[in-house]
Amino acid sequence: MQNSSSIDVSVESFQSEVVDRSQSLPVVLLFWAEQVPPSVQAKQQLEAMLGQYQGKFALALSDVALDQNLAQTLQVPGLPCIRVVHKGQIVDQLDGPAEEAQLRAMLDQHTQSLDGAIAGDLQQALELRDFATAVAMLQTAIEEEPNNQALRVDLADVLVRKGDLEDARTVLASVKEDTADRARPQTRLEFMEEAAAMPELADLQVAVAKEPADLELKYQLAVLYVASEAYEEALLAGLEILKADRSFRDDLGRLSMIRVFDVLGKGSELAGRYRRKMFNLMH
Repeated sequence: MQNSSSIDVSVESFQSEVVDRSQSLPVVLLFWAEQVPPSVQAKQQLEAMLGQYQGKFALALSDVALDQNLAQTLQVPGLPCIRVVHKGQIVDQLDGPAEEAQLRAMLDQHTQSLDGAIAGDLQQALELRDFATAVAMLQTAIEEEPNNQALRVDLADVLVRKGDLEDARTVLASVKEDTADRARPQTRLEFMEEAAAMPELADLQVAVAKEPADLELKYQLAVLYVASEAYEEALLAGLEILKADRSFRDDLGRLSMIRVFDVLGKGSELAGRYRRKMFNLMH
């Protein structure tokens, strides 16, 4: 039975579903059967890893209980049996039961990782605010790895920072909803869209200085701070709203801070610090 992520294959479909597909990314071919528990376990583990590896490999399944032709053609010795096919060639294999760590080691060796390879150069371009170079790097990497969702997330985020909001929306639409860190460009885009309808930052700063108790003005200031990448100032504004009135616009102070955390992404020291401040204030 085929789920939304794996592919059932036979002798007839092997060329198109495995060999041809392997030209663009590794295909993990698993021979299994319901009657062989270790093979069922391998199937479940690999299906779980599909999501974790964010499209960096394809999973092809051959149920030997239903069709033994492909297994006989490839001289499968027993179940479970795994063959990794890339560029039309078998490049790796595992025969018999395997621990999850073995499966991950095999996948790590063969899955694409351009997002990691270009990380240093990309970070340098972003620090220089050279968004055009960053976009070009990511687009080239995506051409090499069209199924790498992490690259698409980074591209969408850079496009928002560059101000190309329509292009960012297009890229975001191609990113799976459950992709890790998708909230980063999505939330940044939402902040930018809000900011477009607001006054200039300098004018709003003057207005807040005149009316420091006006929480709506303070929230607008937080939005503009995010749009200008002044994240700590945005978090301070959200914290001040939270201190002044927890009920303001259905807890907008806290929710605005959470959205800034999304923009900062996982592992942000600044986000961690202000999460603690927010928690202490609320408790």
